[in-house]
Amino acid sequence: MGGKNPLVVLDDADVKVAVEVAVNGAYFSTGQRCTASSRLIVTAGIHDRFVAAMTERMKGLSVDDALKSGVHVGPVVDQSQLDQDLRYIKIGQDEGARLHWGGELLNRETPGFYLQPALFTEATNQMRIAREEIFGPVACVIRAKDYEEALAISNDTEFGLASGICTTSLKYASHYKRNSEAGMVMVNLPTAGVDYHVPFGGRKGSSYGAREQGAYAREFYTTVKTAYTFPG
Repeated sequence: MGGKNPLVVLDDADVKVAVEVAVNGAYFSTGQRCTASSRLIVTAGIHDRFVAAMTERMKGLSVDDALKSGVHVGPVVDQSQLDQDLRYIKIGQDEGARLHWGGELLNRETPGFYLQPALFTEATNQMRIAREEIFGPVACVIRAKDYEEALAISNDTEFGLASGICTTSLKYASHYKRNSEAGMVMVNLPTAGVDYHVPFGGRKGSSYGAREQGAYAREFYTTVKTAYTFPG
């Protein structure tokens, strides 16, 4: 159930809400969630304000031992994953995206693999950092001219696990929920999070077969058998 999950932010979105949704979805749990928001697709009218507000919010994130009080982002799970995160940060820079903030190694009192959350801007949906799952605290901002282009970029991926949209428009929220090619769609909520009583699973390269959780769990854990009996 890999993902390269999009979060669309429209011009009419509440910037504060959008930033909290993006930070939570992209960086909490150190970005090590298959449902993490790694593509932030932002329409032109709000793009600069969103990036500025996102940067300020990221500066206030505490990166440290996850068991400490007040910590927002814990360490990367191991050296192998840290190496992968750093490799993709370099790939993004080599591709022409701008490392707008973060991406630095950090030292803390408790030993661990601490990486400052990284935010790329000036990214395109054709770059590897926008197409391949990194599974770390790395996200890229992709500019879209309007909702229609944002939706097209959102669906232009081989994955389809989770997606989200930040908007105050019921029209766009309803249209996105129907047309997003993902198994789970959030409106003004982080993509990384699902209740245990609802079905969990994706589309395209993000899932196969029955859904997990909720009533679908019975089907997931059931092996169906057809049997015939003829008297005599």
